Amino acid sequence: MKSDLPPSAQRVSRRQWARLLAAFLLLLGEGFRGGNACADDPGYVISLQFENDFFGGGTDRHFSHGTRIECLTGPIQWITDAADKLPWFKSERARNPLKDDFEARASFSLGQNMYTPEDTLASQLLPEERPYAGWLYMGFGLVANQGTRRYDQIELEIGMVGPHSFAEDVQTFWHSLLGLQVPQGWDNQLENEPGFVLYYEQTRRVERQNIGLGLDMDVLPNFGGALGTVFTYAAAGIMVRVGSELDEDFGPPRIRPSLPGSTFFRPGKGFNGYVFAGLEGRAVLRNIFLDGNTFRDSHSVDKKVFVGDLQAGLVFQWDRFRVTYTQIFRTKEFDGQEDGDIFGSVSLSYHF
Repeated sequence: MKSDLPPSAQRVSRRQWARLLAAFLLLLGEGFRGGNACADDPGYVISLQFENDFFGGGTDRHFSHGTRIECLTGPIQWITDAADKLPWFKSERARNPLKDDFEARASFSLGQNMYTPEDTLASQLLPEERPYAGWLYMGFGLVANQGTRRYDQIELEIGMVGPHSFAEDVQTFWHSLLGLQVPQGWDNQLENEPGFVLYYEQTRRVERQNIGLGLDMDVLPNFGGALGTVFTYAAAGIMVRVGSELDEDFGPPRIRPSLPGSTFFRPGKGFNGYVFAGLEGRAVLRNIFLDGNTFRDSHSVDKKVFVGDLQAGLVFQWDRFRVTYTQIFRTKEFDGQEDGDIFGSVSLSYHF
């Protein structure tokens, strides 16, 4: 639904978001300089990610679009020391003294997701279809890698669901600019509500194997979950990769909920890359974009508890640049949904 606030109050809200964005960018700058880096500090990584059902599906429905920009600092000694004391991050040097090179980094992100029903031409509320909704958020996280064998991520996202996510404004602008049909039902979107979600993910690397022709293969099992007013779920999955220089990262970055990847990657020498395929299952307790607003009545549908993702794609890296493409196939998320969803993910990263 449209905001009940008068125009003057809406302008104040936009100014508040602008101030938050300015503070976020200032924090990013401090993060680049923050603290004493490890002696072999390889610098920070900027990653820009886009996910859209135009890629592969062309449907413009359900999870319709996501944009995320993330900055990952270089390893910082005081963050590494602090992370080493956390039970989920604690290093395994005692069991693996020669291979374990424990490093921790800070991450900062800004993102926006958009969700629409299948029928975007109808202006009335569609009770049997998922609600219109948007999610505008900032993320603050901690990332730790133990050599090339283990990768842990914990991140807190805080933001706004509803008209103040500006999902309607952004989608309407781009659809109008590109001459596409503008969705007509945004008056029925979820109400304004602040939200948060805390994510934890751990990825391990099974020993890399040479399979000939200059190619290696590795297997990356993962587990994790989310807790918050936006998402609450438990997840586990696995990814298989074939290519060269597989130790450079832990898979392509994605917009959650998803198989975990890594914004982190090591600069290479010349060109390398790999292909991959993976799957993940999630047991979902809370999904605000299906369950509706937390503290007031709103449009909602009956979600499915078990949701799965199957994905495949490729990664190219040239020195300090990395480009990834992932095709995702997601099972049905709510009762009455006729088909699963197909969408694609593109990420562009640079290692400074």
